[in-house]
Amino acid sequence: MAVRLVFSRKTLAQALTPALRHCRGVTTFTLPDLPYDYGALEPAISGEIMRLHHQKHHQTYVTNYNKALEQLESALSKGDAPGVLQLQSALKFNGGGHVNHSIFWQNLKPVSEGGGEPPHGSLGWAIDKDFGSMEALVKKINSEGAGLQGSGWVWLALDKEQKILKVETTPNQDPLVTKGANLVPLLGIDVWEHAYYLQYKNVRPDYLTNIWKVINWKYASEVFDKESA
Repeated sequence: MAVRLVFSRKTLAQALTPALRHCRGVTTFTLPDLPYDYGALEPAISGEIMRLHHQKHHQTYVTNYNKALEQLESALSKGDAPGVLQLQSALKFNGGGHVNHSIFWQNLKPVSEGGGEPPHGSLGWAIDKDFGSMEALVKKINSEGAGLQGSGWVWLALDKEQKILKVETTPNQDPLVTKGANLVPLLGIDVWEHAYYLQYKNVRPDYLTNIWKVINWKYASEVFDKESA
């Protein structure tokens, strides 16, 4: 019940399974392991950034999300409506941080394992149809990501209602579902400073240029094929 106040069950299941557990009747979440070593994405993303990003930043979102879920359960059991409302911001921010980062790690892959290889098949065709070319899509995502004021995310999404691909941005840790339940995240790029500052300083466009060298298009293609079937 608590989880559905912020995200759909399907969205959470896709992003987080199996990184969750049940504690005293409350669904809580754990930090997922990375499918590669911290230094495996170098030189595009340094091992130091990956370690801090995963162990510190993502872990903080998980910890605070679990805390907010337990507080929500308590408020609900007491019928404390003001208390429930006060927790919505914490649930959205920390839960969104967990959902977004869980997708982000899957969107990355070492070059030695195929990272950066462009998509083929149905997703490749859809990109050409909706954006003209892969180069045009990359240019649009980089432009939207570089132009996003403050912190947030830039997404490649499948609009299941219109059956087209879209580029969307979300502020802070807002997950893509906040822009519409019909939007499925295929690729999300973190443009918070903690994702790049130690390596790229304040030059976000350089980070956006280099991250394409380690994008896991196979994962995006698998999600696209499943959701568009």
